[in-house]
Amino acid sequence: MDNRTLLERDLKVNWHPCSQMQDYEILPLIPIKKGEGVYLEDFEGNRYIDAISSWWVNLFGHSNPYINSKIEEQLSQIEHLIFAGFTHWGAVRLGERLTTLTGMDKVFYGDNGSSAVEIALKLSFHYWKNSGKIRPIFFSLQNSYHGETIGALSVGNVSLYKETYRELLFKNISLPIPADQSDEEAQKSLAQCKLIFEKYKGEVSCLIVEPLVQCAGYMKMHSPTFVKGLEGLCREFGIHLILDEIAVGFGRTGTMFAFEQCGVKPDFLCLSKGLTGGYLPLSVVLTTDEVYSAFYCDYRKLKSFLHSHSYTGNPLGIAAANGILDIFEREPILEKNREKSKYIWELVQEFKKLPNVREVRQTGMITAIEMVPYPWQERRGLVVYQYGLKKGVLLRPLGNVVYFMPPYIINRSEIEQMVEVAYRGIKEADKRGFYQK
Repeated sequence: MDNRTLLERDLKVNWHPCSQMQDYEILPLIPIKKGEGVYLEDFEGNRYIDAISSWWVNLFGHSNPYINSKIEEQLSQIEHLIFAGFTHWGAVRLGERLTTLTGMDKVFYGDNGSSAVEIALKLSFHYWKNSGKIRPIFFSLQNSYHGETIGALSVGNVSLYKETYRELLFKNISLPIPADQSDEEAQKSLAQCKLIFEKYKGEVSCLIVEPLVQCAGYMKMHSPTFVKGLEGLCREFGIHLILDEIAVGFGRTGTMFAFEQCGVKPDFLCLSKGLTGGYLPLSVVLTTDEVYSAFYCDYRKLKSFLHSHSYTGNPLGIAAANGILDIFEREPILEKNREKSKYIWELVQEFKKLPNVREVRQTGMITAIEMVPYPWQERRGLVVYQYGLKKGVLLRPLGNVVYFMPPYIINRSEIEQMVEVAYRGIKEADKRGFYQK
C-alpha cells in the first residue's frame, strides 16, 4: 500500500489525539513502518530520532530485544485474567519491586496515567469519608497538568485543556508556583501557599504535585525545596500528598524517582509512561498501610474501594514493566543518564545566544528551550516541528517551548544531531510563523 492510500484511509476513519484534524491537510500524517532504538522509520526509508520518547514513554528504545522477549515469554503463558479473586506471579513480583524501590506499602493497578490520578484522588476522598469526614476540595499547583479524564482535568490548571469542560469539574484550588528553580522563589511561593492552606483548613482531601518538572505545563521546573515545603504544609494541615510521577519517574529527573531528591514520602505515588517503556498501557498507584487500613474491614461496613478496570493487573503490561526494572538493575542507567544530561546541557548553552530564546532549563534527562513569547496564532512551535521532521528529528514543542526527553539509549552523535536540528529549527522559527510562507 502506498503512503497516499494509507493516509486517505486513515483520515477517513481515525480521529487523532491532541490534533485539529484540519491541520492534516497541510501537515500530513507520517505513516511509520517500524521503530528501532531511538529511531522511527517511515515507508520511504526516512528515519527520525525520537527526541520526545513518543510522548515520554520510551526508555530503552523501540523494539528493545530484551523487553520483546519478556512479553513473548508471558504471551506463551497467559495474556490476561481478571484481577479480582485471582493473581499471577508477575503482579506479585512487580508489586514487591515497586514497594521496595519507593518505600511505599501497597500497589493498586490501573490502565494509564489519567486513571492513576483518578484512583489516587478517589482514594484520598474515600479515606476521609471512611474516617467520618467529608472533604470536597482538592489542591493542585498553578500551571499543572495531570491528565484528560474529568477528575484529572479538575486538578489541572492548563486552560488549553481544561476551560472547555469547566462546568463539569469538581472544586480545585490552584496554589502559586515559584518563578524559577531557585530556593528563594520556592520560599516565596510556600509562604503564599500556607495562607491558602489556612483558609481551607479541614475542607481539603489532598494536594497533587508533579515534582520538579511540570511536563505538559510547558516544562516549567521548580526546586526540591518547594516540594519539601509542600509536604511540610500537608503534614501541618493534615491533608494527603499525591505525587504524580507519571512523566518524571523512572530516571527522567536524574534519580529513579523525583521525590528522592526532595526528601519526602507521599501518601500516594502515581506511576505510568516509563513503567512499561512504551510497550503497553499500565499504571500504578502506590500508597501506605495507613491509607489501606481505612478500607480494610468487615464487608458489611461498606468501606471497600470499588474501583476497577477491565485490564487491571494485565500480565503482558506487567511483563514489560518487570523487564524495564530488570534493565535498571543490571545496567548503570542513572549514572549514564547523568553523563548524557551533562553533555546535552553543555551543547544547549549556544541556544542562550539566540535572540528568540527566553530561557534554557534542565532537570536530569529533561531539557527545555523556551522561545520568547509570540502570538499563539503564529504557531512558531510548528515551524520547529516541521523543520525537525525534514532533518530527521521528531520534536513536538509545547507552544513556544522546545524540549528534549529522549530514550536513555541515545548516544553522543545522536544527541548532537538532535540538538543541532533543534537549534536550527528555532532560528527558522524566528523568521516566520507557520502560516507565513
